[in-house]
Amino acid sequence: MVMKRSIALCIIFTIITCGIYGMYWQVILTDDTNTLADEPGTSGIMALIFTIITCGIYGLYWAYKRGELIDRAKLDRGIPASNGGVLYLIVFILGGIIAYALIQNEINNLQDYGKTY
Repeated sequence: MVMKRSIALCIIFTIITCGIYGMYWQVILTDDTNTLADEPGTSGIMALIFTIITCGIYGLYWAYKRGELIDRAKLDRGIPASNGGVLYLIVFILGGIIAYALIQNEINNLQDYGKTY
């Protein structure tokens, strides 16, 4: 189940825990976007492990893929989608926590729309 989360609290917890909560946040963002897009993609734990093993390089692919999945979830709900993958990739390069916040905002917004088939 996908939950709405306070973006401000997630950022504060990430700062207070020196980034440890940010790792947890990446895990739940991964799982939530997979759920919203009905995509059995890489689990959140595996995404975190790949990001750590590759010293953050996998995070670039991760950010791009989250944008694609959010776009797919929007289209499934009849919402016009943009090229979110490129946006999240660029923002992730500038600051990962900002990308996390934008992705969380999209997840929170998508929960207000029912899925249409």
